[in-house]
Amino acid sequence: MILAEQIDRIIRFDGRGLPVVSAYVGLRPEPADLVARRAHVRDVLNEHVRPLTEDKSLAHDVRMSLRDDIERIAVEVSQEQYKPGTVAAFSCSGHDFFEVVQLPRSIRDRGLVDSTPWVRPMLAVLDEYHRICVVLIDKAWARVWELYLDDIRELEKAHDRTLRKKDYARGLAEDRVRNKADEITKRHFRRAAGMLDEVFRTHDFDLLVIGGHSYEVKHFVEFLPRDLRERMAGTFDVDPSTASQGDIRAGAGPVVERYELEEQQRMVGDVLEAAAARKPAAVGLRSCLWAGSVAAIQQLLVQEGETAPGVVCDQSGWLATSGDTCPLCGEPTRQTPDVIDELVEAVIDEGGGIKHVRADTELRKHLTAASLRFPLPPEP
Repeated sequence: MILAEQIDRIIRFDGRGLPVVSAYVGLRPEPADLVARRAHVRDVLNEHVRPLTEDKSLAHDVRMSLRDDIERIAVEVSQEQYKPGTVAAFSCSGHDFFEVVQLPRSIRDRGLVDSTPWVRPMLAVLDEYHRICVVLIDKAWARVWELYLDDIRELEKAHDRTLRKKDYARGLAEDRVRNKADEITKRHFRRAAGMLDEVFRTHDFDLLVIGGHSYEVKHFVEFLPRDLRERMAGTFDVDPSTASQGDIRAGAGPVVERYELEEQQRMVGDVLEAAAARKPAAVGLRSCLWAGSVAAIQQLLVQEGETAPGVVCDQSGWLATSGDTCPLCGEPTRQTPDVIDELVEAVIDEGGGIKHVRADTELRKHLTAASLRFPLPPEP
């Protein structure tokens, strides 16, 4: 599982005079040939990192750290446990720092040497996926789970005593016993809500999903602080006393999917509305390519699975659907089978956000849309 604690460690690390190697390496979907995989990793590192190990102007300990980084990344990333897709590796051997993150979406191979980890591509990919807190609640138990990408783990649990049955007493004592049972349940729900609030304070959760018997879930929600109620994606019916990890996935998955589709619809609607009001926004591939060319995109919305041919100028970063010569610098352009993918990479490099849209919206006919940092200058 990609843990928030790991991401925080990577973001906060500083080489303190020694270089940090950041490598993003794509792993092919065919059956793993570990020898070929290691060769591919070395190719990426040799292009971006190896020349620095021969630079005599750098201190000896710097060059030695870089050489160890290359070897450690090449060996680790070529291991069989890493799935097809992209692996992000961060290494500073001189300080014994090494972290590897398996990313759920493919991005371009790249490498960088700097004083701190180059996390922008990693964060751009991970920001597309919600980190979910799932709580299972009944009158006796509260169990808190983290659901992120394909992984699930239990974080906390709390148990409080209950009376056997509200109506086990007879006669004059029955109302008193029923009231006592209700008070015990309320105390348990207050404790569970407090525990959940603390979990949200210490973990980087985006959404909350609650599972249990509907009548108990409805009562429990009343005890949640307002900020947690605002994070709720929804609820699902399950027996908390017997629920397995598979049951939790099966119950929470559709809730999250429904929330994400509605969120995507809202995001597309907001950008289209902004464009109609002549606010900084771009709609359509041509407009978005120009916005990407001038680093104007704050967040790019891309219709899931769509591709389009186009051209790229590797000198100026100009992107377009066609053109043999770059109008910005006069250099020849490079043909690409998917200029949308080139646009995504350009936005990531400039610190913008990406959202691949699965929902059925107006974006299907536009392919791309974007919120902008500033109004676009006239196209050349």
